[in-house]
Amino acid sequence: MITAKKISKEYYIPHIRKTTLFEKLLSLVREHRKMEKFYALKDISFEVQKGEIFGIIGKNGSGKTTLLKIIGGIIPPTTGTVTATGKVVPFLDLGIGFHPELTARENIYLYGAIMGMSREQITREFKEILRFAGVERFADMKLKHFSAGMAMRLAFSTMIRTAFDAIILDEVFAVGDGEFQKKCMIELLKFKKQGKTIIITSHAMDPIMDFCDRAMLLENGTVKIIGKPRDVVMAYDPESVTKRRRLRKSADSII
Repeated sequence: MITAKKISKEYYIPHIRKTTLFEKLLSLVREHRKMEKFYALKDISFEVQKGEIFGIIGKNGSGKTTLLKIIGGIIPPTTGTVTATGKVVPFLDLGIGFHPELTARENIYLYGAIMGMSREQITREFKEILRFAGVERFADMKLKHFSAGMAMRLAFSTMIRTAFDAIILDEVFAVGDGEFQKKCMIELLKFKKQGKTIIITSHAMDPIMDFCDRAMLLENGTVKIIGKPRDVVMAYDPESVTKRRRLRKSADSII
């Protein structure tokens, strides 16, 4: 479904001050000598199969979001290629496709149109979008007055009604209560049964171990391990695996 081959992404970090006019003029001559090359990603290769839930984990700054943006076609790689079969929908930034000055109702119709939904389809799905997000009372409130959690739930609820073959989710479990996270996973498992491909990143290890078919650990922009979710989590955060084992033993003893 999705194949990434030797993906690298380079950035340049400036190390020259530009606070005064003299420094700004001097930077025109010296700037190229004061730039540090930084690899956000380096030589990343992997494949994600159709109908697979693929998890990507790693510390902040390891390159997870950069990689998802490249897969989603938002930014290009410096080197390497990404090929995908079908329509890939990235859900990486709450602000993309939503306008704070528009109401929830207007944003649903705007985003749905951007994603290729007809007005009739949006109208048909409208009440369910609000119900799933839990914002039925706020349909005519401007998005700028929503909490971060409310806005994220509305964006996610609208997005999952659009047509796609693969979906890319960056920290979808970071905002929202446990009940909403459970609803998200139920929807993702439905998509999996329909043969849709899902790529997710998360700092929460339980969803990775419970729902992913495979996982990948990024470390300083490189792949450290790809394999079974528990093995990958063990390489990244062995304490979370140990904690799950203790909880299960405790539960078994009670039962």
